[in-house]
Amino acid sequence: MTQDPTTPDRARRGILSPRRTAVVRGLAYLALWLLLMPSTKPGDLVIGILSAAAATFVSMRLLPPATGCLNFDALLMLVPHFLWESVKAGVDVARRALAPRPRLAPGFVSCPLDFPPGLARNTFATITSMMPGTVPSGEDNGTLLYHCLDTSAPVVEQLWKEEELLSRALVAGRRHD
Repeated sequence: MTQDPTTPDRARRGILSPRRTAVVRGLAYLALWLLLMPSTKPGDLVIGILSAAAATFVSMRLLPPATGCLNFDALLMLVPHFLWESVKAGVDVARRALAPRPRLAPGFVSCPLDFPPGLARNTFATITSMMPGTVPSGEDNGTLLYHCLDTSAPVVEQLWKEEELLSRALVAGRRHD
């Protein structure tokens, strides 16, 4: 099936407009309400519709729709990498904890990123929390701060490699105004 060349680029890529995003979110919130509150009373349905509308309004303010999308091939390639890094993190921390003289040089490192504040950066922080001996612990002047068990290790370089892998899975775009 070929796309009509007059179709806006956004629609060809399967990206919803802000209005359609709001409708989809609203219907999802209403469906969740109906699942949690299976009532046939008209008053309950009115409360559900109002709650879904309020949740949609708040979600559109806190998480505005973006024109980005996911590259599922790259995302699938992250799964084995993420699992392997999780195992390595567990083994590394266990080895350090059980060693008679643990090699520790704890402290904080600052990692500047290309991800803007928001969902992509939060996803990155969540994924990198599984790196051996590192825990994201905040932001300072637009850079992520990590608490590390060994600050002499190349932590920032490893974080940049992780950022590159995740950025392949997240195809960024501009936000709708």
